Amino acid sequence: MVGQASMNDVVGLILGGGQGTRLFPLTEYRSKPAVPIGGKYRLIDIPISNCIHSGINQMFVLTQFNSASLHQHISRTYRFDQFSEGYVEILAAEQTQESTDWYQGTADAVRRQLRRILSRSAEQVLILSGDHLYRMDYASFIAEHRARGSDVSIAVKPVTRREAPELGILKVDDEGRIVNFVEKPQTDEELESLRLPSSPSDNPEEVYMASMGIYLFEPQVLISLLMGDDRDDFGKHIIPEAINKVNVFAHTFSGYWEDIGTIRSFYDANLALTDARPNFDFYLPEAPIYTRARFLAGARLESCRIENGMVAEGSYICDAQIERSVIGIRSVIGPGAKIFNSVVMGADYYETPVDIERNQARSVPNVGIGANASINRAIIDKNARIGERVIISNDENVMEAEGKNYYIRDGIVVVPKDAVIEPGTVI
Repeated sequence: MVGQASMNDVVGLILGGGQGTRLFPLTEYRSKPAVPIGGKYRLIDIPISNCIHSGINQMFVLTQFNSASLHQHISRTYRFDQFSEGYVEILAAEQTQESTDWYQGTADAVRRQLRRILSRSAEQVLILSGDHLYRMDYASFIAEHRARGSDVSIAVKPVTRREAPELGILKVDDEGRIVNFVEKPQTDEELESLRLPSSPSDNPEEVYMASMGIYLFEPQVLISLLMGDDRDDFGKHIIPEAINKVNVFAHTFSGYWEDIGTIRSFYDANLALTDARPNFDFYLPEAPIYTRARFLAGARLESCRIENGMVAEGSYICDAQIERSVIGIRSVIGPGAKIFNSVVMGADYYETPVDIERNQARSVPNVGIGANASINRAIIDKNARIGERVIISNDENVMEAEGKNYYIRDGIVVVPKDAVIEPGTVI
């Protein structure tokens, strides 16, 4: 690894994302990077933790939509001491003398904040997405970039033909220089032109190289590309233009990486965390994923049966059966409940005895999962109230639907934040 001192001149720039429509309703009240994952974390914790472990402690986060909870999480979590130059600074969309519009895309967002970003005299600018799940040593990426004398470097990984139409696919020459790039190729002709002769990985079906949305720029090159092109998106516009104008090299990454862009990918990535040997492990002692310290008590379990589950701190579970599920912070699960293949995000607060009495008087379920509820293939967002004897199973395998206080996306039932599912309801 490159010495951390040489990382002091690198600025990390994390893109907060747009409206996140494909992750709705999880993004109804929060931005994509603020979506909880793994029971106690948020997606934004991934790139920030990767930066810290790589020796990069100067970071900006560009935000726009539903950003209040993200701002709150960052301000409460990432506080560097006064003797350090480290910071995580939020750059929210704002009206200026030059523009009164929202950010129009990833490139537009960076273009409009260039003055602030480059005021730190960065040697390189590392641009990251705020909604990916992976671990990466950016220091080795940056070392390769410097050794090659690259103008732009892009982190890439091998993918299959099935995955390729959803990603930016590229081709490289023998020196690793990128010579062709197509954002989300759809036609057979496009895909065939980008296909590799053989797979560079252990999986013989991975015959395409995909951009991971991780870009490293020389500052003057970034200025030139952004100011010389008024289009709005890195993947669609700026990167293809860079390939035609400057030296753009690929940095191959062989580890686990997942774009958490849809309800299905979010669901699958969470459940995969419960595997005996998960592809992504939050528990590496030498490189922990950081998040807000909440000082909650350990989870309290009474007469429970749990197989392949993750249970976050502050939870109270009584006489319940849990299989292949992620249970988030402050989850309260009543006796007789069965939770299979589900993500329960937990709660932002505990209800007091007075709150519970008030709920009874109003015939409203308590926050959490009620007694004898049965939940399978579902995502239960924070502070949801699931009444007693509720059954969520989608036995008819409906793929897309909307109902009272729930949505079905790709066959997965999603109960939104703060929603109420009345006792005895069957979904």
